[in-house]
Amino acid sequence: MTFAKRPEPGRMPSRSASSLLIRFVLVVFLVSALTPFSPAVEHKKVVEEHLILWTDPGDIKSRDLFYGPGGQEGQPKLPVTFLKEDASGYTPKFDVRDAAGKKWKAKMGIEAQTEPVASRLLWAVGYFANENYFFPILKVEGLPPRLTRGQEFVGADGEVRGVRLQIHPDSLKKVKTWSWHKNSFTHTREFDGLRVMMALLNNWDLKDDNNGIFANPDDPEKKIYGVSDVGASFGSTGESYTSKRSKGNLPAYRHAKFLKKVTRHHVDFNFPTHLPFLYIFNLPHFLSEFRNRSIGKHIPRDDAKWIGSLLAQLTPEQIRDAFRAGGYSPEQAEAFASVVENRIAQLKAL
Repeated sequence: MTFAKRPEPGRMPSRSASSLLIRFVLVVFLVSALTPFSPAVEHKKVVEEHLILWTDPGDIKSRDLFYGPGGQEGQPKLPVTFLKEDASGYTPKFDVRDAAGKKWKAKMGIEAQTEPVASRLLWAVGYFANENYFFPILKVEGLPPRLTRGQEFVGADGEVRGVRLQIHPDSLKKVKTWSWHKNSFTHTREFDGLRVMMALLNNWDLKDDNNGIFANPDDPEKKIYGVSDVGASFGSTGESYTSKRSKGNLPAYRHAKFLKKVTRHHVDFNFPTHLPFLYIFNLPHFLSEFRNRSIGKHIPRDDAKWIGSLLAQLTPEQIRDAFRAGGYSPEQAEAFASVVENRIAQLKAL
């Protein structure tokens, strides 16, 4: 690492040093002004009926966490045919059509495993979740000779290793995104419960682009809010000077602290952790990530305990089924599930 030289007596600091100082002062000022979740605001009494964030899951113990919200009957009808690549995001993806004519989004890489698990846990306690299924090996007809991304997952004869196929449920269409910091559900129990779920999963990728408002063309007034991309889960709480962000990383997930501070009325989670201060050179990104720290902070204790009481109704078999649905081995499913159970116990004990 190269350090700037100390200015000689009588000389002004260099332009780069002055720029760094200005950035640092600006960061301190802006960060001190970021208070998206005001602790003084009471819970809202009413949210418009046509806006839905959470629905009563009913008998949680009866939910099938292996097949998830789509059920066994909702699985894609094989074979699938390649349509086009999707260049969005960091994870390689492409579109396919199954034998029943339904269009699915195929995703490869570690998120192909983490996302089915995270979505099933959200669905189990009443939150929106896409229908998705993991395939250790998937035959894709019409696959081009070479993909722009993800070619390392492609084998002979169009076989692709480790693929998640996903579709929006009930023909819902994503019509827009919503913000963690300004939405119709802020300061409601259901929204606070969703914040706790993000901490439980260690889903650190909290960009607003990953949040969707979904509508059914037959009932366009009804709007369903959900986190539509939860693949960055089950790893670290963020990035530090010594380690990169991770997902599907058992040691990182196991060693990450869950609860940071518990008071009489509120709970702070050790999530998400902000970027190292060296990231001030990319000031917009740094401030955006720093602001997201509030998502896991100052959550009403009763709301955290409420979502914990729903999670506590899951059986050990259901939690392990969710990880098996992500293609994890019995040993891996047991290890990840043990961490989840420990976190649920901490919520239940609040």
